[in-house]
Amino acid sequence: MAKVILLSGSPRKKSNTVDVLKVCAEAIEAEGVETEIVTLRGMKIQSCIACGKCAEKGNCILNDGLDEIIEKIRDAQGFIPAAPVYFGTARADIMAALQRIGKVSRGTDRFLDYMIGGPIAVARRGGQTLTLQEMTMFFPINNMVIVGSNYWNMVFAGAEGTALDDVESIETIKLFGKNVAKFINKDY
Repeated sequence: MAKVILLSGSPRKKSNTVDVLKVCAEAIEAEGVETEIVTLRGMKIQSCIACGKCAEKGNCILNDGLDEIIEKIRDAQGFIPAAPVYFGTARADIMAALQRIGKVSRGTDRFLDYMIGGPIAVARRGGQTLTLQEMTMFFPINNMVIVGSNYWNMVFAGAEGTALDDVESIETIKLFGKNVAKFINKDY
């Protein structure tokens, strides 16, 4: 069965970002595609050191748990990273993760080629569009397919547990999830 990995860059236990990913996952699963939400919470993701060892060894030599996530992505047909926005851009750990995921793919079997997906940003007031732009750069450089919706994949949320109150954005996320599944199923 086809699968989509949804990656949360939120460090919070009660995470708006995870709440949004759950909505997205439900929309994907309603179209017959399996999902798994993975989180960077509690991990200390290191930045890529461009050592090139992934091309030799088949995985990243930095030992911080990201290789386990990379293996999940390697076996998937879709990938959706989501970042909370605290200071106007994506958190550094999710960007470090994306750069290393891309480096391993490019240095090994190019598992990201033609993978379906797109990014999601969650913030209280602003920075979502810049975060989406920053995270979107990951997709074309890795020969991936970015799927759209009826607006940008951004949700406004302040306090923990408020993401679902942004009804319009949640509908955008649902349509995005549905579209990801339709492209994976080639039913569009």
